[in-house]
Amino acid sequence: MKPKWLLLSFPFLFCLSTSSYAQNWSGIIHPSRATNWSNAGVVGGIPKRTTICSTLSPGATATQINTAIANCPSGQIVFLNVGTYNLSTGIVFNNKSNVTLRGSGANQTFLVFSGGGAPCAGWGGADVCLMTTDHGDGGDGNYSNQATWSAGFTPGTSTITFSAVTRGSINNLQVGSLIFLDQLDDITDTGQAYYCQQSGTCSLEDGSLNGRAGRGQQQPSIVTSISGSGPWTIGISPALRLPNIGSKTPQAWWGTGLPIQGDGVEDLSMNHTSSSAAAGTFMINGYGNWLKNVRSFTTSTNGIHKHAWLYQSVHITIRDSYFYGAGDGGNESYGIDSFNGADNLVENNIFQHMANPQMNEGCVGCVQTYNFAVDDYYTAGGAAPDWQQGSSYHHSVGDAMTLWEGNDGIGLTGDDVHGTSNFITAFRNHWSGRDTGGGSTKTLQTNAVILNAFNRYYNIVGNVLGTTSYHNNYTNAISSTTSCNTAIYALGWGGNCGDGSIPNDTLVAATLMRWGNYDTVNAANRFVATEVPSGLSLYANPVPTSQSLPPSFYLSSQPPWWPVGKPWPAIGPDVTGGNIANTAGHAYSIPARDCYISVMAGALNGSSGVLTFNASNCYQSVTISVPSAPANVRIIR
Repeated sequence: MKPKWLLLSFPFLFCLSTSSYAQNWSGIIHPSRATNWSNAGVVGGIPKRTTICSTLSPGATATQINTAIANCPSGQIVFLNVGTYNLSTGIVFNNKSNVTLRGSGANQTFLVFSGGGAPCAGWGGADVCLMTTDHGDGGDGNYSNQATWSAGFTPGTSTITFSAVTRGSINNLQVGSLIFLDQLDDITDTGQAYYCQQSGTCSLEDGSLNGRAGRGQQQPSIVTSISGSGPWTIGISPALRLPNIGSKTPQAWWGTGLPIQGDGVEDLSMNHTSSSAAAGTFMINGYGNWLKNVRSFTTSTNGIHKHAWLYQSVHITIRDSYFYGAGDGGNESYGIDSFNGADNLVENNIFQHMANPQMNEGCVGCVQTYNFAVDDYYTAGGAAPDWQQGSSYHHSVGDAMTLWEGNDGIGLTGDDVHGTSNFITAFRNHWSGRDTGGGSTKTLQTNAVILNAFNRYYNIVGNVLGTTSYHNNYTNAISSTTSCNTAIYALGWGGNCGDGSIPNDTLVAATLMRWGNYDTVNAANRFVATEVPSGLSLYANPVPTSQSLPPSFYLSSQPPWWPVGKPWPAIGPDVTGGNIANTAGHAYSIPARDCYISVMAGALNGSSGVLTFNASNCYQSVTISVPSAPANVRIIR
């Protein structure tokens, strides 16, 4: 029997549990529709490491860099001097944790990749790969361990029960393991939270293999304790967040060994133009890794499809970086793709000239905030020059409890291409609904918020939406295709304005909470009780008793990287005197937009090409001191 008390040597696992104190959104959003977002990203913040284990100079090969990473002691840095590094294969953190690859600055250290990248867990190559020894994944069904999850289904519980191990061994589960809890998809639509990815029923195509087949409702967690000899009691963090669990053959699966953790790539530029790798940076089975002050770009239409692919990874931070281009401007032209993960933080980045800057495909509790997107370039190989893509995207079954806050871009889209989403919140974003880049005038899907069929229980609070003189309709909710593409909101369509092959869904609008948003059609802040779904039988949201909104739903105070003198919050109905057109003064430029326009001299139509970037020229220099965890951390159940 495993002991009730376990000693943990896992330096990044602290302060992970879902807190019981009142959240910033308390009194506005009902607890059944939101989660604690304050712990997203690297727990405790990105560590500022100072000890260099190896220094390399231009002329170093990828093999030499990989060897330096493999030999670097925990908590130290592989440092790249100023200059250009021509790399014919990729950089690999091969089950090597707690190492930083740091350059001399995103405008001074240049990695130029060619070839197909490094072999990376069988996923078509990556120019930078972070992977574990056991890199099995749910989508392909080649994971190592599986158990029957038989008790502990109430949201908020942090202790669950496994009654039987049906693949692998319980001995392959340890404190610190990354575990995936799931259950079967809904067979029929019950009119409530709906988890479905079946083509022709609830999605335009089949699911995207984010998780095991037919199991779209999923939560990744970290194991904090194990006891028993069968059945087994398992402690998890975060606690269960999703409702509707337990009735559809719940199970769990996991890899053998701990996730790759505590690795960072900082202060360098990555040129993927001559690379045929699938991704710029690929992380699989990761925990607590990061990208910071990175310029990642491609000008090729045949190169990487995704700048950063966060695959089965949790608590990843991507911040203070600049991403340009991806693929052919069609399918999978992505910036950051959180794929079957949780609690990832994408904060204070710039995205230019790609179809889908911020993408979620099965992410729970992820936080995407204060990012600026310009020229959401989409051509679908030249076949759809009129089609506009949003800058903030739900794209696959299982996206839930995510937060979009403070972003400045084109719009929010919850599509129905690969399945359904539930319980997603948007707070204090500026979405114009109008992409002026890409060399053509967009006329289709030009909405600030698009929620297609079966995307339910969204919370849209305190945002600034639309473009004056273009948008002329407030809500198009399965009534008429007239003015559908020029509406602020397009709600419930099976496809774009009636073009879809699946049924429309009136429950998208009926379950949607809208509170305190400014839009250019009404030219007013709307605190309207009838737009709050207070009468639902499940997941109802009472009408807030106040029109007061907090500055943030996940930050306790103004972040240290926020410029001195910049209004905080920058966007919302309570903001006045803002400097962005078509917002009636309700939106100031966020730091990422200021960096792009004022420092990088970028054009708002995105036509200026790849720009020079270094975060230290744009944002306040802040050193975040993260205390080291004790060598052994006692986990108390």
